[in-house]
Amino acid sequence: MITNNIVQSVPFVDLGAQLEPLADQIFEVMEDVVNRSAFILGPEVTQFEQNFADYCETKYAVGVDSGTSALELILRAYNIGPGDEVITAANTFIATVLAITHTGAKPVLVDIDPNTYNIDIFEMDKAINERTRAVIPVHLYGHPADMDPILKLAESNNLIVVEDACQAHGARYNGTRVGGIGHAAAFSFYPAKNLGAFGDAGMVVTNDVRVCETIRMLRDQGQRSKYHHEIKGHNHRLDNIQAAILDIKLNQLDNWNAARRRNAARYNQLLSGSGVIIPHTAPYAEPVYHLYVIRVDARDELIAHLAEKGIATGIHYPIPIHFQPAYKDLGYHRGDLPTTEQYAKQILSLPMYPDMEAGVIEYVAYLINEFLYRRGNN
Repeated sequence: MITNNIVQSVPFVDLGAQLEPLADQIFEVMEDVVNRSAFILGPEVTQFEQNFADYCETKYAVGVDSGTSALELILRAYNIGPGDEVITAANTFIATVLAITHTGAKPVLVDIDPNTYNIDIFEMDKAINERTRAVIPVHLYGHPADMDPILKLAESNNLIVVEDACQAHGARYNGTRVGGIGHAAAFSFYPAKNLGAFGDAGMVVTNDVRVCETIRMLRDQGQRSKYHHEIKGHNHRLDNIQAAILDIKLNQLDNWNAARRRNAARYNQLLSGSGVIIPHTAPYAEPVYHLYVIRVDARDELIAHLAEKGIATGIHYPIPIHFQPAYKDLGYHRGDLPTTEQYAKQILSLPMYPDMEAGVIEYVAYLINEFLYRRGNN
């Protein structure tokens, strides 16, 4: 039997373990950038853009300062703004919806598929009207949304499909990397992501050269060349240090994702039959488990029990967007999005990172099984 004499505490993520074997390479490229005083839109950005486009199996990639900016600039590149509506899933991080709002368009939230927690295609269909211009399917927790019916529905209604792949670096849908399936896609390189920077960073990928060129200008004050401002742009540039770091880490991404899948499989094995609902993997999906999310009715009590034993957990996301004060103006009411609302009370993210040892996963699972067994017998 595993006891906490073996495992004293478990962090939610362990970024230090990931950095250690790459530290010499990373600090060397950082030092090089500093010594050259070349911080903005230099060769490191260009190289990483090309390598990330190749990785995503797309023609183009444009580095920006965050995943939120990536989503907003894609929408702007397709001239989406005031008077338009953009449909997305209610169960997502608020950045997805903020990006829509910042363009002046109206977010339209729909409920989620009860198995994958991604956008419900039937609810999406019902939400389409004459003002709808785009849909943003979110590859939530690293599990791809069901893109084929989304694309078919979008095509029949002349809609732009923007993939929110901010949690899904390297995931595949029917064998194809996410990011190259819709019209364009946004990635975040927030430090805790599967491919994380040393700060905020993001990327747009697309096969549309016009969108690529427009976003290159939008991210850099609207200029194609210095002091020649063709459009009203923004300051959303990816810096050279972050690009250099990410380019080194990109070479390890597939190995890290494979480790996450092994860890998820071990969790699944140990938690099967425990009383928690483990993540579902759709037949079309090769997920990358940015998060390993279970559902359990006694969520808050389980969090407290695990915390007492030194186990860190998270909730992604505890308050649905339509309950957030910032989006009260959308006019949703309790009960409008029942699956999202129910799951927000049950979802629990367990520790997940590539370097987790088998004994750590076994300890976490043991504590969950122990808690649920005792609760069921009281």
